[in-house]
Amino acid sequence: MRITYNAPFVLTFTLLAISIMLMDTATGGGITQQYFTLYPVFDFHDWHSYFRIFSHVLGHHNWDHLISNFTLILLIGPILEEKYGTQNLLFLTFFTAFATGVLNILFFPSYLMGASGVAFMMILLGSFANVRVGTIPLTFIVIVMLLISQELLTMFKEDNNISEFAHIVGGVCGSIFGFIFNYSED
Repeated sequence: MRITYNAPFVLTFTLLAISIMLMDTATGGGITQQYFTLYPVFDFHDWHSYFRIFSHVLGHHNWDHLISNFTLILLIGPILEEKYGTQNLLFLTFFTAFATGVLNILFFPSYLMGASGVAFMMILLGSFANVRVGTIPLTFIVIVMLLISQELLTMFKEDNNISEFAHIVGGVCGSIFGFIFNYSED
């Protein structure tokens, strides 16, 4: 038996995030803050601002944060990459990063980092993995009820440093992508 690089996008995404965390840890911090954290003020004259709209999904606060996000991504991502293709999953991830980034800048005075919006996009998109045209999967409804309602309930707790909004936006993106990809095939 041999080891295969079975999910190129998911594995590359994961390895990039781990590499950034390793570099940040080895240099005493700063790399994540400078390049992989989206700040609430967008500077139209600074290229970093444009880069961070997408790169914030690679930066993580600590190892626990990274591990919790990528455990989900590594679990669900390969299935999605096989079903929808590497390029589509790359596009969906970029779109989700962009949507969470722009909406965070527009509506929240807080920084944003981490791949949890992407993880939630994959969770909701995953519920469409075996859907038939003309049906709505019950797994989708249950996931929305459990995960999204939990995010809404915890959204207003003080200072928990978790962007429930990014989770919700990621979930909405995954839902939209699930309907688009699975109901436009006929």
